[in-house]
Amino acid sequence: MKAPGIHFTVLERFLRYVVIDTQSDPASPTTPSTEKQKNLGRLLVEELLAMGVADAHLDDHGYVYATIPSNSDKQVPVICYCSHMDTSPDCSGENVKPIVHLNYDGSDIVLPDDPSEVIRLSEHPDLAEQMGNDIVTASGTTLLGADNKAGLAEIMDAAHFFVNHPEFKHGTIKILFTPDEEIGRGVDKADLKKLGADFGYTVDGERLGSFEDETFSANAATVTIHGVSAHPGFAKGKMESAIKMASEIVAALPKDFLSPESTEGRDGFLHPVSISGGVEKATIQLIVRDFTDEALVQHEAVLQNIVDRVVANYPHSRATVEIKEQYRNMKKVLVEFPQVSENAVEAIRRSGVKPHLSSIRGGTDGSRLSYMGLPCPNIFAGEHAFHSRQEWVSVQDMEKAVETLIHLAGIWEERA
Repeated sequence: MKAPGIHFTVLERFLRYVVIDTQSDPASPTTPSTEKQKNLGRLLVEELLAMGVADAHLDDHGYVYATIPSNSDKQVPVICYCSHMDTSPDCSGENVKPIVHLNYDGSDIVLPDDPSEVIRLSEHPDLAEQMGNDIVTASGTTLLGADNKAGLAEIMDAAHFFVNHPEFKHGTIKILFTPDEEIGRGVDKADLKKLGADFGYTVDGERLGSFEDETFSANAATVTIHGVSAHPGFAKGKMESAIKMASEIVAALPKDFLSPESTEGRDGFLHPVSISGGVEKATIQLIVRDFTDEALVQHEAVLQNIVDRVVANYPHSRATVEIKEQYRNMKKVLVEFPQVSENAVEAIRRSGVKPHLSSIRGGTDGSRLSYMGLPCPNIFAGEHAFHSRQEWVSVQDMEKAVETLIHLAGIWEERA
């Protein structure tokens, strides 16, 4: 079922947005972490203002805020649509050249700027659902940026619809575009009081019809090892190398379980992401992930046990394990507001798509927004193979996401 009178602009918007480099930088202390993210923010504000969304603006921290006023006589809860502007630091986002492959027929998609990059149906099984659709990729040397510029384009197209169809009844709709989501700082400076929404939806999901109201809970663990340095020519019986202790700790971590390489579904993991240091002092950074806080505690105990066991063999050395909370499973919040998920699932159905409810083995801006007072599950944007040169998105999936956002606003008004 299509919302009445919709004329899609999502593809042309998406192609405009992906050529703007918005890669975030985890090493930067600023917000946004890269000034170039504001280049896209300014364009989005210009387009919103041109539509007639009068309060659209970009703040000093790189956040875009905008309001589409209610046209209903009812008291309708205020909903927010949210996507992030940055792309992952894992793969270059500079000089993106988007290519639209029309009428996909199941053949290999060879990316022309690096023919060794081939998107194969056998390696991307979701392509089997895309026969006859139009697939957008990059050219082979960069990521595409569908994560999350597909979401941006979909929200912008839905906004275009609302502004141009006053006969379609909806409550107040808030728009929030964030920087730095890919480096875990996407809502650090978000002003929820200014935003003024009751409930939110991130538009940052994967396959057509997916809806996610549960994420991992996440902690960061820092292991700091203090060894004993000595001149290597005279080190016998004296030196206790922090580097070697760090290596032993990492080597002792589970491999067949509790590891990203060997887990799926609802299994959590303990994952080292970096090692740095020297003989006297070394540091291991790890991430801890699972769907319950109790499981996180268990995984951290495994880590502590390994550290204690290794360092016990070095009598003059010591080590500490510091745990820092990152985000929590949004499900704990969303179960208190069942209508948020129910309305989204119904909106997906009204768009003619079968809903796929799943849990995210990761987090979204919505994870933290939910705990900041804005219950915020995640709606599909159509992203696939994100953070890689083989990233792709289907034009028709993006259009279905636009329809879903339109129907969702209508359902909130209808049920108010």
